Amino acid sequence: MTLRSRLALLVAVTVAVAVAACATVAWFLVRAQLVSSLDDALRESQVSDAMVIRQWEAGQCRSVPEATRRAVPNPFDSTVQLVDRSGNSCMAFGEQPLPVGGQDAAVARGERTETLHTVRASDGVEYRVLTRPLRVPGADAAVSVARPLDEVDHSLDTLALVLGLVAAAGVLGAAGAGVALARAGLRPVVRLTGAVEHVARTEDLAVQIPVEGDDEIARLSRSFNSMTASLASSRALQQQLIADAGHELRTPLTSMRTNIDLLVRSEETGRALPPEDRAELLASVRAQMAELAALIGDLQELSRPEGAGAAGAVAGGPNAPVPVVALHTVTERAVERARLRRSGVALTARLAPWYVRADPASLERAVLNLLDNAVKFSPAGGTVTVSLDGGTLRIRDHGPGVPAEELPYVFDRFWRSPSARSMPGSGLGLSIVARTVRQAGGHVELRPAGAGAGAGAGDSRGDSGDEGAGGGGTEAVLRLPGAAAPPPDTGWPTTPLT
Repeated sequence: MTLRSRLALLVAVTVAVAVAACATVAWFLVRAQLVSSLDDALRESQVSDAMVIRQWEAGQCRSVPEATRRAVPNPFDSTVQLVDRSGNSCMAFGEQPLPVGGQDAAVARGERTETLHTVRASDGVEYRVLTRPLRVPGADAAVSVARPLDEVDHSLDTLALVLGLVAAAGVLGAAGAGVALARAGLRPVVRLTGAVEHVARTEDLAVQIPVEGDDEIARLSRSFNSMTASLASSRALQQQLIADAGHELRTPLTSMRTNIDLLVRSEETGRALPPEDRAELLASVRAQMAELAALIGDLQELSRPEGAGAAGAVAGGPNAPVPVVALHTVTERAVERARLRRSGVALTARLAPWYVRADPASLERAVLNLLDNAVKFSPAGGTVTVSLDGGTLRIRDHGPGVPAEELPYVFDRFWRSPSARSMPGSGLGLSIVARTVRQAGGHVELRPAGAGAGAGAGDSRGDSGDEGAGGGGTEAVLRLPGAAAPPPDTGWPTTPLT
């Protein structure tokens, strides 16, 4: 069954149950009222003791002969009979004797003042019987006045027929209304289904569903629109990443192909290149290969989904515990690696203990990227200062600085300052830094040295870039939540501190 059919059936069944319950309650209430009216009529009947005492002779109950009862009209339209203390009965009026019960005999003996009950005669007709004492001195007897329940049953049968017809009409009407309501209520779902099928068929993520109201369907439509917008943005970023990566890969590949073609042509023609030119070509090929390897490594790092591995556990992933990392030790190792990579620039470090939860390798790479960025744009003989205090890592250079109009873009992927296009680098370094810091729950920003704010990337940003223009030097500020002392043993792994 379709959802529309199930909803219509549910409405019809619900209405049927409600109508049936109401009809049943109404039937029993009417029956009780009719029986009560019949009981009142029995109590108000004009049967007097003087009319039936002639059936009581010498303490014996004698019935009126049937021929006499048939010949004489019944003035009460009721069955009247006497009951003695032993439970014997004698007819006074009526055609069908009624069975006598113990409660009738109890009234004759004076043990009860009255009794009302229903009995079934030998012909199968039910009677409503009122038995009261015979108020005649010396007569231990009771008078039973009875009327058939046919009149009540007839009214009840008519009522049941009417209620049944009304219930059937209500159920049919409810089924029709349920179909109409289901069709109207599910119309947004039909539109949503059509949109989903359209997206699955055409991969067109620009589809937007009109949102009306603030109910569950509207929330579902908004969620679908948000999902398609996020998917479209993700696809656009993916396509942009592929295009940027292809553009960045084309330059070193073209240079390598040119250099290799020169070497191959030299071998094929037998015209040897001068030794210094050959050495220069080989060094260029080696440098281009190193640049390609670094670019591919950066792309692999950025292609990992956020939340994978230990870094993902920092962001809330339950798959793996996050190790405790000594940030001062990680920074010290990164400073040593930066000193080995670059010469001519002094690095000074003042590091206070600080422990965080993060992926050690990713965190060290992020700090090293910041250091390489600072060293690259520092003048020859310049100094890069590194300080760590209270969970805030500051790396300051004394280079040309970053112009204010370029600060919003320094964390974008593949973004490079126009003045730094000729320098080595892929434009992914700061993007990796922002991603790693965000996964660790921290914040990173670049700002002019001595300023209070700059371009930031943390919980809400995470892109990349290299800096390189302006004046006054640049300071990178990285903040990570943690503690100045290692945490107590919680069963989580701890990275070595040496």
